[in-house]
Amino acid sequence: MKFSIKAKALAIAAVIAVSSAQPAHAVDLAGSGASFVVPLVEACKAGFAKKSGHSFVYTSTGSGTGKNNSDNKIGDFWFSDSAHTGAKKRSTIFHAPIVAAPIAVLVNLPAKKDIYLSSTTVAKIFAGQITKWNDPEIVADNNRSVKSVVYKKTASGNVAVDKSGKPIVLRNSTKNIYYTLPNKPIKVVFRSDTSGTSNNFTRFMNGVAPTVWTKPANDAFTTAFPGNINDTANIGRIVGANGSQGVATLAAKSPYSITYAEKQWGTSFGLRAAYVGNASGNFTYPDSAATSAFLGEAKQAADGIVTFDYNTKVAGAYPIGVISYMLLETSYEDKTKGTAVKELAEYFLSSECATAAAPSGFIAIEGTFLAKAKELLARANK
Repeated sequence: MKFSIKAKALAIAAVIAVSSAQPAHAVDLAGSGASFVVPLVEACKAGFAKKSGHSFVYTSTGSGTGKNNSDNKIGDFWFSDSAHTGAKKRSTIFHAPIVAAPIAVLVNLPAKKDIYLSSTTVAKIFAGQITKWNDPEIVADNNRSVKSVVYKKTASGNVAVDKSGKPIVLRNSTKNIYYTLPNKPIKVVFRSDTSGTSNNFTRFMNGVAPTVWTKPANDAFTTAFPGNINDTANIGRIVGANGSQGVATLAAKSPYSITYAEKQWGTSFGLRAAYVGNASGNFTYPDSAATSAFLGEAKQAADGIVTFDYNTKVAGAYPIGVISYMLLETSYEDKTKGTAVKELAEYFLSSECATAAAPSGFIAIEGTFLAKAKELLARANK
Protein backbone atom coordinates (compact mmCIF):
# COMPACT_ATOMS: atom_id res chain seq x y z
CA MET A 1 0.00 0.00 0.00
CA LYS A 2 1.40 3.39 -1.04
CA PHE A 3 0.95 6.61 0.89
CA SER A 4 0.62 9.98 -0.78
CA ILE A 5 3.08 12.72 0.11
CA LYS A 6 0.26 14.52 1.94
CA ALA A 7 -0.61 11.41 3.97
CA LYS A 8 3.04 10.91 4.91
CA ALA A 9 3.27 14.52 6.04
CA LEU A 10 0.19 14.15 8.21
CA ALA A 11 1.57 10.96 9.76
CA ILE A 12 4.89 12.63 10.56
CA ALA A 13 3.08 15.60 12.08
CA ALA A 14 1.01 13.26 14.26
CA VAL A 15 4.16 11.55 15.55
CA ILE A 16 5.75 14.91 16.33
CA ALA A 17 2.60 16.04 18.15
CA VAL A 18 2.52 12.90 20.30
CA SER A 19 6.22 13.17 21.06
CA SER A 20 5.96 16.81 22.04
CA ALA A 21 3.11 15.98 24.42
CA GLN A 22 5.44 13.76 26.43
CA PRO A 23 8.20 15.00 28.77
CA ALA A 24 11.63 15.10 27.24
CA HIS A 25 12.95 12.64 29.83
CA ALA A 26 10.35 10.21 31.15
CA VAL A 27 11.51 8.69 34.42
CA ASP A 28 10.86 5.29 36.00
CA LEU A 29 10.49 5.53 39.78
CA ALA A 30 10.54 2.86 42.49
CA GLY A 31 8.72 3.16 45.81
CA SER A 32 8.02 0.92 48.77
CA GLY A 33 6.52 0.89 52.22
CA ALA A 34 3.05 0.98 53.75
CA SER A 35 0.52 -1.48 52.36
CA PHE A 36 -2.21 0.79 53.70
CA VAL A 37 -1.80 3.18 50.73
CA VAL A 38 -1.82 0.55 47.96
CA PRO A 39 -5.43 1.23 46.84
CA LEU A 40 -4.62 4.94 46.48
CA VAL A 41 -1.33 4.29 44.69
CA GLU A 42 -2.96 1.92 42.22
CA ALA A 43 -5.95 4.22 41.63
CA CYS A 44 -3.68 7.14 40.73
CA LYS A 45 -0.97 5.33 38.76
CA ALA A 46 -2.56 5.67 35.31
CA GLY A 47 -3.48 9.32 35.83
CA PHE A 48 0.05 10.21 36.86
CA ALA A 49 1.53 8.42 33.84
CA LYS A 50 -0.87 10.21 31.49
CA LYS A 51 -0.18 13.63 32.99
CA SER A 52 3.59 13.38 33.44
CA GLY A 53 4.79 10.62 31.13
CA HIS A 54 6.64 9.11 34.09
CA SER A 55 5.94 5.69 35.57
CA PHE A 56 6.48 4.06 38.92
CA VAL A 57 6.32 0.72 40.65
CA TYR A 58 5.34 0.44 44.29
CA THR A 59 6.18 -2.57 46.45
CA SER A 60 3.85 -3.11 49.39
CA THR A 61 6.26 -4.09 52.16
CA GLY A 62 4.87 -2.43 55.31
CA SER A 63 5.83 0.85 56.93
CA GLY A 64 8.75 -0.69 58.80
CA THR A 65 10.39 -1.84 55.59
CA GLY A 66 9.62 1.50 53.98
CA LYS A 67 11.53 3.25 56.76
CA ASN A 68 14.44 0.82 56.46
CA ASN A 69 14.55 1.26 52.68
CA SER A 70 14.68 5.04 53.11
CA ASP A 71 17.57 4.58 55.57
CA ASN A 72 19.45 2.48 53.03
CA LYS A 73 18.54 4.51 49.91
CA ILE A 74 16.70 1.57 48.35
CA GLY A 75 14.37 3.11 45.76
CA ASP A 76 13.27 6.70 45.27
CA PHE A 77 10.36 7.29 47.65
CA TRP A 78 8.76 5.56 50.59
CA PHE A 79 5.46 5.56 52.51
CA SER A 80 4.96 5.09 56.23
CA ASP A 81 1.78 5.37 58.27
CA SER A 82 3.78 6.16 61.40
CA ALA A 83 6.44 8.80 61.95
CA HIS A 84 10.01 7.78 61.22
CA THR A 85 11.92 8.85 64.33
CA GLY A 86 14.44 6.02 64.47
CA ALA A 87 18.14 6.53 65.08
CA LYS A 88 18.99 5.44 61.54
CA LYS A 89 16.80 8.05 59.87
CA ARG A 90 18.95 10.13 57.54
CA SER A 91 18.93 13.90 58.07
CA THR A 92 18.01 14.45 54.41
CA ILE A 93 14.68 12.59 54.79
CA PHE A 94 11.50 14.47 55.67
CA HIS A 95 7.82 13.57 56.15
CA ALA A 96 5.15 14.91 53.80
CA PRO A 97 1.57 14.14 54.95
CA ILE A 98 0.02 12.98 51.69
CA VAL A 99 -3.16 10.99 52.31
CA ALA A 100 -5.61 10.10 55.05
CA ALA A 101 -7.97 7.19 55.63
CA PRO A 102 -9.71 5.36 58.46
CA ILE A 103 -8.50 2.12 59.97
CA ALA A 104 -11.56 -0.11 59.95
CA VAL A 105 -12.26 -2.84 62.48
CA LEU A 106 -13.28 -5.65 60.14
CA VAL A 107 -15.32 -8.72 61.12
CA ASN A 108 -16.23 -12.00 59.47
CA LEU A 109 -19.62 -12.92 60.90
CA PRO A 110 -22.37 -14.89 59.13
CA ALA A 111 -25.19 -12.42 59.83
CA LYS A 112 -25.62 -9.58 57.32
CA LYS A 113 -25.99 -7.06 60.12
CA ASP A 114 -24.03 -4.05 61.26
CA ILE A 115 -21.98 -4.61 64.39
CA TYR A 116 -21.27 -1.95 67.02
CA LEU A 117 -18.21 -2.01 69.26
CA SER A 118 -17.25 0.53 71.91
CA SER A 119 -13.61 1.60 71.90
CA THR A 120 -12.98 -0.25 75.17
CA THR A 121 -14.58 -3.40 73.75
CA VAL A 122 -12.26 -3.18 70.72
CA ALA A 123 -9.24 -2.90 73.02
CA LYS A 124 -10.37 -5.87 75.13
CA ILE A 125 -10.92 -8.06 72.06
CA PHE A 126 -7.47 -7.36 70.60
CA ALA A 127 -5.86 -7.67 74.05
CA GLY A 128 -7.32 -11.16 74.41
CA GLN A 129 -9.59 -10.25 77.34
CA ILE A 130 -12.84 -10.77 75.40
CA THR A 131 -12.68 -14.10 73.60
CA LYS A 132 -16.25 -14.95 72.49
CA TRP A 133 -18.69 -13.10 70.27
CA ASN A 134 -21.53 -13.44 72.76
CA ASP A 135 -19.49 -11.88 75.59
CA PRO A 136 -21.76 -9.65 77.71
CA GLU A 137 -19.85 -6.50 76.69
CA ILE A 138 -20.30 -7.14 72.95
CA VAL A 139 -23.94 -8.06 73.60
CA ALA A 140 -24.44 -4.78 75.48
CA ASP A 141 -22.88 -2.79 72.62
CA ASN A 142 -25.29 -4.37 70.12
CA ASN A 143 -28.59 -4.41 72.01
CA ARG A 144 -29.28 -0.82 72.92
CA SER A 145 -30.21 2.60 71.65
CA VAL A 146 -27.43 4.22 69.60
CA LYS A 147 -26.89 7.80 68.55
CA SER A 148 -25.32 8.93 65.30
CA VAL A 149 -24.58 12.17 63.47
CA VAL A 150 -25.00 13.03 59.80
CA TYR A 151 -22.60 15.74 58.62
CA LYS A 152 -22.72 18.10 55.71
CA LYS A 153 -19.99 17.12 53.25
CA THR A 154 -17.68 19.00 50.93
CA ALA A 155 -17.37 18.10 47.23
CA SER A 156 -14.48 15.79 48.15
CA GLY A 157 -16.58 13.93 50.73
CA ASN A 158 -14.89 15.46 53.78
CA VAL A 159 -16.92 17.05 56.55
CA ALA A 160 -17.91 20.66 55.89
CA VAL A 161 -17.05 23.11 58.66
CA ASP A 162 -18.44 26.49 59.73
CA LYS A 163 -16.48 29.74 60.11
CA SER A 164 -15.16 28.63 63.50
CA GLY A 165 -13.93 25.32 62.08
CA LYS A 166 -16.63 23.16 63.65
CA PRO A 167 -18.27 20.35 61.64
CA ILE A 168 -21.69 21.26 60.24
CA VAL A 169 -24.33 18.81 61.48
CA LEU A 170 -27.27 18.11 59.18
CA ARG A 171 -29.13 15.95 61.67
CA ASN A 172 -28.79 13.73 64.72
CA SER A 173 -30.50 10.36 64.86
CA THR A 174 -31.23 7.63 67.38
CA LYS A 175 -32.16 4.03 66.69
CA ASN A 176 -32.61 0.81 68.61
CA ILE A 177 -30.38 -2.08 67.57
CA TYR A 178 -30.66 -5.82 68.27
CA TYR A 179 -28.18 -8.55 67.48
CA THR A 180 -28.19 -12.18 68.66
CA LEU A 181 -24.47 -12.84 68.64
CA PRO A 182 -23.01 -16.31 68.05
CA ASN A 183 -21.57 -18.42 70.84
CA LYS A 184 -18.27 -18.73 68.99
CA PRO A 185 -14.63 -17.94 69.82
CA ILE A 186 -13.22 -14.73 68.31
CA LYS A 187 -10.23 -15.29 66.05
CA VAL A 188 -8.03 -12.19 66.16
CA VAL A 189 -5.88 -11.52 63.06
CA PHE A 190 -3.06 -8.99 63.46
CA ARG A 191 -0.29 -7.60 61.26
CA SER A 192 2.80 -9.76 61.70
CA ASP A 193 5.12 -7.37 59.83
CA THR A 194 6.24 -4.00 61.16
CA SER A 195 3.38 -1.74 60.24
CA GLY A 196 2.29 1.86 60.62
CA THR A 197 -1.27 0.57 60.66
CA SER A 198 -0.42 -1.46 63.78
CA ASN A 199 1.32 1.57 65.26
CA ASN A 200 -1.77 3.76 64.80
CA PHE A 201 -4.20 1.07 65.89
CA THR A 202 -2.29 0.23 69.08
CA ARG A 203 -1.88 3.95 69.76
CA PHE A 204 -5.67 4.32 69.52
CA MET A 205 -6.28 1.46 71.96
CA ASN A 206 -3.70 2.78 74.43
CA GLY A 207 -5.28 6.22 74.15
CA VAL A 208 -8.92 5.20 74.69
CA ALA A 209 -8.43 2.28 77.10
CA PRO A 210 -5.05 2.68 78.87
CA THR A 211 -6.01 0.30 81.69
CA VAL A 212 -6.71 -2.42 79.09
CA TRP A 213 -4.07 -1.68 76.46
CA THR A 214 -1.30 -0.87 78.90
CA LYS A 215 1.67 -0.81 76.54
CA PRO A 216 2.60 2.08 74.22
CA ALA A 217 2.17 1.94 70.47
CA ASN A 218 4.61 0.08 68.28
CA ASP A 219 4.96 -0.83 64.61
CA ALA A 220 5.10 -4.45 65.82
CA PHE A 221 1.74 -5.62 67.20
CA THR A 222 3.40 -8.36 69.26
CA THR A 223 5.63 -5.81 71.00
CA ALA A 224 2.66 -3.56 71.83
CA PHE A 225 0.44 -6.46 72.97
CA PRO A 226 -0.30 -5.86 76.67
CA GLY A 227 -0.12 -9.49 77.81
CA ASN A 228 1.67 -12.67 76.79
CA ILE A 229 0.69 -13.23 73.19
CA ASN A 230 2.23 -16.71 73.37
CA ASP A 231 0.02 -17.77 76.26
CA THR A 232 -1.65 -21.12 75.57
CA ALA A 233 -5.05 -19.39 75.54
CA ASN A 234 -3.88 -17.16 72.66
CA ILE A 235 -2.00 -19.62 70.48
CA GLY A 236 -4.07 -20.44 67.40
CA ARG A 237 -6.71 -17.87 68.34
CA ILE A 238 -4.60 -14.70 67.96
CA VAL A 239 -2.70 -15.10 64.70
CA GLY A 240 -0.66 -12.89 62.39
CA ALA A 241 -0.53 -12.25 58.65
CA ASN A 242 1.72 -10.08 56.52
CA GLY A 243 0.41 -6.82 55.04
CA SER A 244 -3.07 -5.31 54.84
CA GLN A 245 -4.05 -7.68 52.06
CA GLY A 246 -2.67 -10.58 54.09
CA VAL A 247 -4.79 -9.88 57.18
CA ALA A 248 -7.88 -9.31 55.04
CA THR A 249 -7.28 -12.55 53.15
CA LEU A 250 -6.80 -14.57 56.35
CA ALA A 251 -9.82 -12.99 58.04
CA ALA A 252 -11.97 -13.71 54.98
CA LYS A 253 -10.96 -17.39 55.19
CA SER A 254 -11.56 -17.52 58.96
CA PRO A 255 -15.21 -17.45 60.10
CA TYR A 256 -15.82 -15.47 63.33
CA SER A 257 -12.59 -13.49 62.91
CA ILE A 258 -11.75 -9.83 63.46
CA THR A 259 -8.89 -7.72 62.11
CA TYR A 260 -7.88 -4.12 61.34
CA ALA A 261 -7.00 -2.56 57.99
CA GLU A 262 -7.96 0.20 55.58
CA LYS A 263 -11.68 -0.20 54.86
CA GLN A 264 -11.23 -0.95 51.17
CA TRP A 265 -9.44 -4.18 52.03
CA GLY A 266 -12.58 -5.25 53.89
CA THR A 267 -14.77 -4.30 50.95
CA SER A 268 -12.56 -6.30 48.59
CA PHE A 269 -12.65 -9.41 50.77
CA GLY A 270 -16.26 -9.35 51.98
CA LEU A 271 -15.57 -8.24 55.55
CA ARG A 272 -17.94 -5.92 57.41
CA ALA A 273 -16.62 -2.74 59.01
CA ALA A 274 -17.79 -2.13 62.59
CA TYR A 275 -19.34 1.04 63.94
CA VAL A 276 -16.91 2.16 66.66
CA GLY A 277 -17.93 4.09 69.78
CA ASN A 278 -16.22 7.42 70.38
CA ALA A 279 -15.67 9.53 73.50
CA SER A 280 -18.95 11.42 72.98
CA GLY A 281 -20.89 8.16 73.34
CA ASN A 282 -21.87 7.96 69.66
CA PHE A 283 -21.10 5.09 67.30
CA THR A 284 -19.51 6.10 64.01
CA TYR A 285 -18.75 4.36 60.72
CA PRO A 286 -15.36 4.65 58.98
CA ASP A 287 -16.42 6.94 56.15
CA SER A 288 -14.71 10.06 54.85
CA ALA A 289 -16.83 12.63 56.71
CA ALA A 290 -16.58 10.97 60.12
CA THR A 291 -12.85 10.37 59.72
CA SER A 292 -12.12 13.91 58.53
CA ALA A 293 -14.05 15.20 61.59
CA PHE A 294 -11.60 13.22 63.75
CA LEU A 295 -8.56 14.39 61.77
CA GLY A 296 -9.71 17.98 62.15
CA GLU A 297 -8.92 17.71 65.88
CA ALA A 298 -5.34 16.54 65.26
CA LYS A 299 -2.26 18.67 65.91
CA GLN A 300 0.49 19.00 63.34
CA ALA A 301 4.09 19.84 64.18
CA ALA A 302 6.37 22.00 62.06
CA ASP A 303 7.99 18.85 60.63
CA GLY A 304 4.60 17.56 59.42
CA ILE A 305 4.20 14.81 62.04
CA VAL A 306 0.62 14.56 63.30
CA THR A 307 -0.65 13.84 66.82
CA PHE A 308 -4.23 12.60 67.14
CA ASP A 309 -6.80 13.19 69.89
CA TYR A 310 -8.39 9.75 70.32
CA ASN A 311 -10.68 11.09 73.02
CA THR A 312 -12.11 13.99 71.06
CA LYS A 313 -15.70 14.81 71.98
CA VAL A 314 -16.67 15.76 68.43
CA ALA A 315 -19.93 13.83 68.26
CA GLY A 316 -19.60 12.25 64.82
CA ALA A 317 -15.85 11.68 64.76
CA TYR A 318 -14.63 8.21 63.77
CA PRO A 319 -11.77 7.74 66.24
CA ILE A 320 -9.27 5.68 64.23
CA GLY A 321 -7.93 7.85 61.41
CA VAL A 322 -4.48 7.72 59.85
CA ILE A 323 -2.36 10.13 57.88
CA SER A 324 0.22 8.41 55.73
CA TYR A 325 3.55 10.13 55.17
CA MET A 326 5.57 10.08 51.99
CA LEU A 327 9.25 10.00 52.96
CA LEU A 328 11.24 12.15 50.55
CA GLU A 329 14.78 13.42 50.05
CA THR A 330 15.60 17.08 50.48
CA SER A 331 18.30 16.59 47.86
CA TYR A 332 18.32 13.85 45.23
CA GLU A 333 21.64 12.98 43.63
CA ASP A 334 19.78 12.54 40.34
CA LYS A 335 17.97 15.87 39.98
CA THR A 336 15.81 14.65 37.10
CA LYS A 337 14.59 11.75 39.18
CA GLY A 338 14.09 14.05 42.17
CA THR A 339 11.89 16.34 40.09
CA ALA A 340 9.80 13.36 39.01
CA VAL A 341 9.35 12.23 42.64
CA LYS A 342 8.22 15.72 43.59
CA GLU A 343 5.72 15.68 40.70
CA LEU A 344 4.41 12.33 41.96
CA ALA A 345 3.93 13.68 45.48
CA GLU A 346 2.10 16.70 44.09
CA TYR A 347 -0.10 14.42 41.99
CA PHE A 348 -1.03 12.32 45.04
CA LEU A 349 -2.21 15.59 46.64
CA SER A 350 -4.21 16.67 43.59
CA SER A 351 -8.00 16.68 43.30
CA GLU A 352 -7.60 14.44 40.24
CA CYS A 353 -5.94 11.72 42.32
CA ALA A 354 -8.39 12.26 45.20
CA THR A 355 -11.33 11.72 42.85
CA ALA A 356 -9.79 8.55 41.43
CA ALA A 357 -9.07 7.18 44.91
CA ALA A 358 -12.36 8.21 46.57
CA PRO A 359 -14.10 4.84 45.92
CA SER A 360 -11.24 3.21 47.85
CA GLY A 361 -12.16 5.13 51.00
CA PHE A 362 -9.26 7.57 51.03
CA ILE A 363 -9.72 11.13 52.22
CA ALA A 364 -8.46 14.20 50.42
CA ILE A 365 -5.92 16.23 52.38
CA GLU A 366 -7.42 19.71 52.83
CA GLY A 367 -7.02 22.89 54.85
CA THR A 368 -4.01 23.17 57.14
CA PHE A 369 -2.84 19.63 56.32
CA LEU A 370 -2.71 20.44 52.60
CA ALA A 371 -0.95 23.75 53.28
CA LYS A 372 1.65 21.97 55.41
CA ALA A 373 2.17 19.25 52.80
CA LYS A 374 2.79 21.86 50.09
CA GLU A 375 5.13 23.78 52.38
CA LEU A 376 7.13 20.62 53.05
CA LEU A 377 7.21 19.58 49.40
CA ALA A 378 8.91 22.88 48.62
CA ARG A 379 11.94 21.37 50.40
CA ALA A 380 12.17 18.42 48.01
CA ASN A 381 15.00 18.16 45.48
CA LYS A 382 16.73 21.37 46.47
